[in-house]
Amino acid sequence: MRSFSESERSRIHRQIRETGRKLFARYGLRKTTISELTTPAGIAASTFYQFYDSKEELYLELLEAEGEEIAERLLAESFERYDDPERAIEAFLLAVMEEIETNPLVHQLMVGDDFEHLRAEFSEEEWATEQNRDIEYYLPYVEAWFEAGRIEGPSPEVVAHAVRSLAFLTLHEEDIPMYHDVKETLVSAVARGLVAD
Repeated sequence: MRSFSESERSRIHRQIRETGRKLFARYGLRKTTISELTTPAGIAASTFYQFYDSKEELYLELLEAEGEEIAERLLAESFERYDDPERAIEAFLLAVMEEIETNPLVHQLMVGDDFEHLRAEFSEEEWATEQNRDIEYYLPYVEAWFEAGRIEGPSPEVVAHAVRSLAFLTLHEEDIPMYHDVKETLVSAVARGLVAD
């Protein structure tokens, strides 16, 4: 097994990540091969396993990095921008849905067949942890508004998951007539419905 210097490892790792992001966004996880990931880095397919246990591990690493950048930006455009829960939730949901519709990597995961393939990689407990991680970025805002009596629901967690769930409407863009109008109507209705009278 060939060993690499620290600078070589860094270069190869960076190249695999860059290539992976492009290929996963374009073709998805299942259609991307290990050799397609390694050729631009100048290494054999078998050498990939010195860097990652599987292409699923690489995909999850890329999604996590992408998710952190997206979450930061979306929070700035919604929950951090508006003190009004209705406006913040509406802005957040529309931004999340726009991200799913336009970000190639996220779109491929959500709309392609990668979601179910990746889902199979997790135990039930790990999957529940992943779902809770999705709401942890905006849950503190929901909790504060809930405690202040500004939003309603059984609990802040249920409200946060309800907000998250609406984003899955994007999975049915092809099935819904007048999708964009329907999306905006539902987002407004949900945001308005969560706000306390």
